[in-house]
Amino acid sequence: MFPREYRGVAGAVLLFLLIQLGSLALVQTFFEQGYQAVENPDDPTNSLLYIGAILVATLGFLAAFKYDFDWIVRVVIVATSGLLSWYVFSALMPSTVAAGLGAAVSVALWVYPEWYVVDTAGVLMGAGAAGLFGITFGLLPALVLLSVLAVYDAISVYGTEHMLDLADGVMDLRIPAILVIPLSLSYSLLDDDPETGDQVATDEDGHDDSDADEDVEDDRDVFFIGLGDAVIPGVLVASAAFFSPAPQFVVPVIELNLPALLALVGTLGGLLVLMRMVMKGRAHAGLPLLNGGAIGGYLLGSLLAGVSLVETVGLAGIV
Repeated sequence: MFPREYRGVAGAVLLFLLIQLGSLALVQTFFEQGYQAVENPDDPTNSLLYIGAILVATLGFLAAFKYDFDWIVRVVIVATSGLLSWYVFSALMPSTVAAGLGAAVSVALWVYPEWYVVDTAGVLMGAGAAGLFGITFGLLPALVLLSVLAVYDAISVYGTEHMLDLADGVMDLRIPAILVIPLSLSYSLLDDDPETGDQVATDEDGHDDSDADEDVEDDRDVFFIGLGDAVIPGVLVASAAFFSPAPQFVVPVIELNLPALLALVGTLGGLLVLMRMVMKGRAHAGLPLLNGGAIGGYLLGSLLAGVSLVETVGLAGIV
């Protein structure tokens, strides 16, 4: 039996794989259904607009937490989860059935946000978002997006630390802005203290029982990873599969070429390093490692596939 921390790492890798492979399975269908949100996906200003939207949303969420409007954040994320789930399901089935399933995801999150409900919604939401942004951001905009957000994530975690405040507020709401990786089969997010990741001991009436503290395991029962840590590098993976001129592999269901494959491998490599750091008990910025791994893998894959540097960085239509 692997140590519980290793099971947690395996769980994180599985969730990342589901999101990344899901996005690769969706990009072509999303494009055919007209979900590409911009006229020119090679325009790097698309990334700057998206980064600006992230900053505005972050400030809005922080303000909501500060002034006790947490419920607004929960409504927004639950509704977005249902919408993105509908996009995903609509790629596989009739729109009316997809709409019903998307609504069911939102309802499940609202009434019973156990960890497996949150993670299921997170995988659907993450695959849908990465697929949509993958066909919206060409190679240059995707590289700009990952590079800028890696720097921003480092500053917001190690400098201003406002990302830590945002994470604390989000964890309290039990919504799929985070991925929940239990380290034991008995773990329950509904009975969890989000501040510590430990199970809350209660008496028969359901109230906190301070006398039961000695019965609570000292070790953490769960890892939390921001959903954005899986989605943002996944944008480059999906963009590489869709836009790179590298030859496509013959793989059932998904779009895949060597640059996309190695971007995915690089993302997982960054995840393993990140999880090793997290196991030491301190929060860390994920995107510098994850985006760095994705970009490095993508560049290596493009080189090995014989793609020119101009095409690799998305300048073929500009230079």
